[in-house]
Amino acid sequence: MDYLNGLNEQQKTAVTAPPGPVLVLAGPGSGKTRVLTHRIVYLIRQCHISPWHILAVTFTNKAAREMRQRIETMLQGHPRGLTMGTFHATCARILRREADALPWHNRDFVIFDTADQQQVVKQALRDLNLDDKKFPPNKMLNGISNAKNELITPEQYAATNYISEITRRVYARYQQILHANNAMDFDDLLMNTVQLLDNQPDILHKYQQQFQHILVDEFQDTNTAQYALLQRLAAAHQNIFVVGDSDQSIYKWRGADFRNIHRFREAYPHAQTVLLEENYRSTQIILDAAKAVIRHNPERVHKELFTRRPGGHPIVLHEAYNEQEEADYVIATIQKMLLEGYSPGDCAVMYRTNAQSRVLEEAFLRVGMPYRLVGATQFYKRREVKDIIAYLRLIHNPSDSVSFNRVINTPPRGIGSKTWERLLAWAGQRGWQPAEAIMALATDPDVQHPFNGRAFNALSRFGEMLATWIALRDQASVGELMDLVLEQTGYRQYIDDNTDEGRDRWENVMELRSVAATEASLTLGEFLEQVALVSEADNAEDSPDATTLLTLHAAKGLEFPVVLITGLEDGILPHSRSLDDGESLAEERRLFYVGITRAKDRLFLSYAFRRSFFGESSVCVPSRFLADIPSELVAGGKSVAQRREAAQSRMSQWRWSSGAQGRREGGRKRPSSRPYSSASYPARPTTPEPKQALPTPNYLQEDDFDGTENQVTTPRYQTGQTVKHAKFGVGTVIESKVTGNDEEVVVAFPEIGIKRLAASFARLEIIQDA
Repeated sequence: MDYLNGLNEQQKTAVTAPPGPVLVLAGPGSGKTRVLTHRIVYLIRQCHISPWHILAVTFTNKAAREMRQRIETMLQGHPRGLTMGTFHATCARILRREADALPWHNRDFVIFDTADQQQVVKQALRDLNLDDKKFPPNKMLNGISNAKNELITPEQYAATNYISEITRRVYARYQQILHANNAMDFDDLLMNTVQLLDNQPDILHKYQQQFQHILVDEFQDTNTAQYALLQRLAAAHQNIFVVGDSDQSIYKWRGADFRNIHRFREAYPHAQTVLLEENYRSTQIILDAAKAVIRHNPERVHKELFTRRPGGHPIVLHEAYNEQEEADYVIATIQKMLLEGYSPGDCAVMYRTNAQSRVLEEAFLRVGMPYRLVGATQFYKRREVKDIIAYLRLIHNPSDSVSFNRVINTPPRGIGSKTWERLLAWAGQRGWQPAEAIMALATDPDVQHPFNGRAFNALSRFGEMLATWIALRDQASVGELMDLVLEQTGYRQYIDDNTDEGRDRWENVMELRSVAATEASLTLGEFLEQVALVSEADNAEDSPDATTLLTLHAAKGLEFPVVLITGLEDGILPHSRSLDDGESLAEERRLFYVGITRAKDRLFLSYAFRRSFFGESSVCVPSRFLADIPSELVAGGKSVAQRREAAQSRMSQWRWSSGAQGRREGGRKRPSSRPYSSASYPARPTTPEPKQALPTPNYLQEDDFDGTENQVTTPRYQTGQTVKHAKFGVGTVIESKVTGNDEEVVVAFPEIGIKRLAASFARLEIIQDA
């Protein structure tokens, strides 16, 4: 019974649970992937269930790949017939197989990504004569996505106010455009599958008989549509095995509802519930901190997490003066960890929002420390990659007008906006898609058209190329089609201008060509589907040579020996949008819990005394979540609750004595233990400096802040001095005075006029004395 080797008693109970509904509540680091893997092997080997009758659903392609590899290793072979993948991939396969039963699509439908959806919703707004400034496309898309996740069609959409009525109209037109393009978005994959099963009892019965055993990972992140899909598939046999943790539900903004765990227990009152409480990842101190934070959330199933890694290093809590100093602290901390034997790849820096990464990236560049950014512009979202994919999608599906519009003049081929509009009108009159129209121009000399010689030549040349590619699509490989597109369009000459940026763009195209070569056995449709289903989390591959920078959302499912969580202030974590909403605040707390439980050995938490928001520096209050961590778990035994009270008191007491900054700036100066004074803090370079070893600053000491303050007694800047500001350029000081614990400088800038600045925030460089 090797499928039980290495399992603890709770895990064995889950793996060998009898047929029927099973709910596994798995704490962080408790081996849930191991349980799912061993459960599948147990069903195949011990229960003699055919892999054909097993469906395993994950939330990322990476998780599915890793689980399949483990299963193949344990079974010493490929489990033929096993269906494993994400919800979207599973639904896409079902829809293609059952395409004949779909009312609007054939089996060659394409999947539109976010950028494509933006184009479609903009087109819908234009068609309805609606201003996209008044009705932002993103807001419309959010409304449409929320409706689809709740399985609400345009006909069922209930408009309760003016905006929702506009959303309903845009939603209806948006769907019409998708249908005309033989396209679906990601939400359609789910909703259309549920509708297919509801409307076609024979098809529902077919898949209920195939998927007699269903296993689901990350069940707490399912939305209404995903839960409905599982309910329908599992209804006949009720052999559904779900693994989740309501404490780690952090995707409400995507429609995820952790209450599906409670709904599962109501739907299956006799379901067996198994708790996985042994944590194999973190030290006891880190685990105790996480438990102290999450226990304040309502509507949770209590788990008593424990680990066999007693003790551990105390959690380090650091107060930085501002975000620049916080970034320097991060760099110095990582360098200290390197001296202790960790590698850069062992370390991860986490933050609440993507915008926080900028100052961190600059700090890494300044010292030449390698890093990789998870959640930045992803490979398949880069312009040049999307261009080539659009060509391939158009070859696969000539009805795809979104891809057609993207490539019709890329590279430029003399087809301007007026010619494009005339083409759309002419094609519409004839009932053609634009691609069909230009191919008719190329192949039918008798076709009547409204184009002059120059426009006709440009359109017919493109139509001739497109017709050639389409004729070859069923016999040429994806790589060969890509080579034809690149050669005949002159795409390399278009993007590679012999600059570093141009070479990088061409290297991205060549990387896509490498992907096509690696997946040579895939048809064009299969290749495009695989590309469309790649998710952001799949790009978080292991890299031993670089520190990972990522949002807390992107950190889900990952682990690192050393974790630094930055920006722990009210308004950031918890986010300002959640402060007045109980459910949102609970989700922010879960997000912090997820971040803490990524750490294996060392955990560093930091916040800033003040931080820049939209160009203004604001005094901050430490995150309320920090106050939940017992002081005995923190280095130095400092009370976070007392720090919060002190910060709130400072915010109410410190004011500028004059000027518009009075609402924003506190008077506290950088503590004396910091490496730079406010007046001499170095400006960040515009280009990376050579790699250098930073000296370990005083603030790396675990008890790093003793509360002392430096007072500004005389102004540093003098009337008549020439100074330089990073944003406003060169100007002349016309007034300077000490205000509270800072210096207020009035500068005349030739281009923008007079500005009143806080010296410690503005960091003015003196160019010339008076």
